[in-house]
Amino acid sequence: MTAEDPQGASDPAEPSPPAPARAATRKSVLLRLDPAVHDSLARWAADDLRSVNAQIEMLLRRSLADAGRLPRNVRPQRRPGRPASGSEE
Repeated sequence: MTAEDPQGASDPAEPSPPAPARAATRKSVLLRLDPAVHDSLARWAADDLRSVNAQIEMLLRRSLADAGRLPRNVRPQRRPGRPASGSEE
């Protein structure tokens, strides 16, 4: 917002802001699970040093690959555990 434009509308002559980073464009999905299934996933994820979300994504990617449906342009999933020191992730 500016004094000339209290509503915050952008000037069409101004360049648009840069596109958000890929991480910001990830899709959010609400998933309802049986509590016992969630507990099993949580234990498995902890064993693999992953979050439950990362574990579910890994399983979905594996299933898509097994079915021959994993898109070719999909980025590889980050390895489990903490990033190495000095890593950019």
